[in-house]
Amino acid sequence: MFRGRFVHTIDSKGRMSIPTVFRGELTRHGARAPILTNMLACLALYPFEDWEKIEQRLCSASPMQLEVQALQRFMVSGAVECPLDGQGRVLVPPHLREHARLEREVTIAGVGPRIELWDKARFDEDLAKTRAHFSEISAAVAQSSGS
Repeated sequence: MFRGRFVHTIDSKGRMSIPTVFRGELTRHGARAPILTNMLACLALYPFEDWEKIEQRLCSASPMQLEVQALQRFMVSGAVECPLDGQGRVLVPPHLREHARLEREVTIAGVGPRIELWDKARFDEDLAKTRAHFSEISAAVAQSSGS
């Protein structure tokens, strides 16, 4: 599980350092490189084995539903293997940098089973919205989880 958040920079070639505390979990099985993919306003980085389970679940849903097709297209077609180099950096491909608007400062957030990569200003804005609506959000989550 990934927890915490850090701010790092992404260079002009799209390389960025992954915090040391996240590296071991990303490569815990070592066989395959982590997977980087689209989310709504950011990118998600998963250990390969965890991504495989998500991809299988996405691809086992009914392809007759337009929402399923859209989510498969968005997440699966955008997914790329993203190996860590010897300095603990990943190379974020241009199409993913563009999607998440990653230019210089990147917030790297551990969010349980994944790491999210956000443009820092966008992350701060999203967090402010969450704070402003925390009561409503927590009530909705509690209701949906049966708590």
